[in-house]
Amino acid sequence: MRRGCVWLAALCLAAGAAHADAIDTLKGFVAEVKTGRAAFTQTVTSPDGAKKKSSSGSFEFSRPNRFRFAYTKPYEQLIVSDGQKVWLHDPDLNQVTVRPVGQALGATPAALLAGASLEKDFELKALPDDGGLQWAQALPRLKEGSFQSLKVGFRGKTLAAVEIVDAFGQRSRLDFSQFEADAKLPADRFGFTPPAGADVIAQ
Repeated sequence: MRRGCVWLAALCLAAGAAHADAIDTLKGFVAEVKTGRAAFTQTVTSPDGAKKKSSSGSFEFSRPNRFRFAYTKPYEQLIVSDGQKVWLHDPDLNQVTVRPVGQALGATPAALLAGASLEKDFELKALPDDGGLQWAQALPRLKEGSFQSLKVGFRGKTLAAVEIVDAFGQRSRLDFSQFEADAKLPADRFGFTPPAGADVIAQ
């Protein structure tokens, strides 16, 4: 019996250390990785789990608050933050939506990945390892935001996945590949000029 208790205690300590590592990895990612880029695939699942939509593209960021999501499949769409404004360009509609970065980000997944603050906006919780990844959960401190919860998965210290549940229960998962930390990214990657003739909507 005593030996069983010793093994149980050892397992609990090992699990606790692993969970602490997941939060430490997330904190280290935000504090130390100033720029990065990766390819991604995104799967969006309806609240009842019956419908799924897939898309893919590339992601780049430069702290603080500059990022670029370029969707290429099945449709082109570009979301760019220059640190002051966030631009969303839909080429098919030739439409651009622009918002101040403070209004657009807040406690959002983009703010977590590309922002400079972490614990000010999110409550962090370690989750069990799953699918070969270490997971940390980030819950927004402001409850009236656009999403309920966010999970960030790491393979070692490399960003591997983000899973988001929005305010309506819809689940979005982004799986990253070819992640390059501290990539040399030119400043103009985060600039945006609306195309000629585009319908620009300021919010």
